[in-house]
Amino acid sequence: MARPGYDTVSFSMIFPIRDVIPSRTTPIVTWLLIGLNVAVHVAATIGGDDAHTNTLTTFGLVPAAFSWTAVLTSMFLHANLVHLGSNMLSLWIFGDNVEDQLGHGRFLLFYLLCGVFAALAETSIGSASWLPMVGASGAIAGVMGGYLMMFPKSRVLVLVFLIFYITVVEITAVFFLAFWFLIQVAGGLGRSADAATTGGVAFLAHAGGFLAGASTVRFLRRRERDSWLWRDEARGGPVSRGRPWP
Repeated sequence: MARPGYDTVSFSMIFPIRDVIPSRTTPIVTWLLIGLNVAVHVAATIGGDDAHTNTLTTFGLVPAAFSWTAVLTSMFLHANLVHLGSNMLSLWIFGDNVEDQLGHGRFLLFYLLCGVFAALAETSIGSASWLPMVGASGAIAGVMGGYLMMFPKSRVLVLVFLIFYITVVEITAVFFLAFWFLIQVAGGLGRSADAATTGGVAFLAHAGGFLAGASTVRFLRRRERDSWLWRDEARGGPVSRGRPWP
């Protein structure tokens, strides 16, 4: 989630590419959410910058004019292609496995609830702001929180950027997701007092969505799907069986 008018992308030294757990079911809801987000962005930008800005202002979540309808519509709006692309990649990586565990209907409910909690977390510190909040990252942060609770021992392939050195490494999901969460918390605590009115990354929305996902995913779990398979690709090993719940 972001507030247009300022830097809308939160860069990190590590960038996820994919995880190692294949989905056993077709992630229909994840695909539909990605398709809907892309379609909305195309429709919002097809008329040019002025039309795009008008769409963000009209359907984004404006804290000073809070609307539950805008909470929902803001989840499908993005400030630019980088904002959209990074969000959809994260949803692609983590969404299919969470959907596989919860089932299609429960996953959709879970996704939307996380988006609501994320929006409430961010508006709680800037309720007087007239700057619209947009983006799916609050809901996706909830998916990441749910993934952490279900698959802490999974691994994620990431691009690592160290000045001029770039490489791909495989790290545990608990390390990657915990590191990402701490960045959001630190970013939220480090924001200036007027950040809610000047724009920027909605760090508290990310942190709020993540905590919502981590704390509620167990209540929507389907116990008959409590096992999962993964392949140790980095070591050339066979497919292994694990359990998502500690």
